[in-house]
Amino acid sequence: MKEEIKNKYNKLKNILEKNLDKSIKIIYPESIYESMRYSLLAGGKRLRGVMAIETALIFGAEISEIIPAACAIEMLHCQSLIHDDLPCMDNDDYRRGKLSNHKVFGESIATLAGDALLSYAPMFIIDKTPKSITAETIIKVLREFFIAAGVDGIISGQIVDIDSEKKKISKDTLNFIYEYKTAKLFKLAVRTGALIANADNEKLNAITDFAQKYGYAFQIYDDILDVTSTLEQLGKTPGKDLTAEKSTYVSMYGLNEAKQKALFLCSEAYDILNSKGINSDILKGIVSDVSEGIEKCC
Repeated sequence: MKEEIKNKYNKLKNILEKNLDKSIKIIYPESIYESMRYSLLAGGKRLRGVMAIETALIFGAEISEIIPAACAIEMLHCQSLIHDDLPCMDNDDYRRGKLSNHKVFGESIATLAGDALLSYAPMFIIDKTPKSITAETIIKVLREFFIAAGVDGIISGQIVDIDSEKKKISKDTLNFIYEYKTAKLFKLAVRTGALIANADNEKLNAITDFAQKYGYAFQIYDDILDVTSTLEQLGKTPGKDLTAEKSTYVSMYGLNEAKQKALFLCSEAYDILNSKGINSDILKGIVSDVSEGIEKCC
């Protein structure tokens, strides 16, 4: 990502971080709020939140109108990571270079912190979205949120991912995992931004297609990093997919084909932005980060 675009990205990220810091206060019982804040404020790129903000802005919304929903999307993503790291799931001791929530607060509180974030997030949208956004639009946004968060979203992705360990799976099954575990949250981000901005169906469909391509590329890149990176670079334990005998694009097709597929998807994502007149340096920069990262790591 070029320096100028990175600065634009970081400006939105910093606004998001400040609002996330204010979103949850520590009150009684302190342990649950501390656990929620620990993971929510643990850093990260804030990709999904920034994508929601940027999409809303390019389609004509004010930043104050999208911030509550962008925070909620980050809460949902955070919840999924807390639960993903639990011993009964992917069993990882590290996340974003820090100890996982359950290693600090214990499994019981970590589980409840994830549950709390999942219920806190939609309430935050309802309570904090400005009056300039209609109730009808908020209901549409909440529907998108619940689809992505539930059995029609990341839960099914996680279930099939777990069920597929130590098995040979089909390409369709792998695509299902990528779609539901990863792409759904990226689509939630951009669709939320478009809905807050009251974008027309053509724009909504185009930005959804963009997020679909990007989500798949992002997940393949993550699979590549799992076999090429260190703990310090990745922020979580590398080699987990191999240890758990998970099927990934890398294990099914090899590192080189995985690289070429991800680069092709990045190219398709670029083409959607250009062909549909979606003028966003930040969205293009996000895609370039993946394509450049792939070129560097392998």
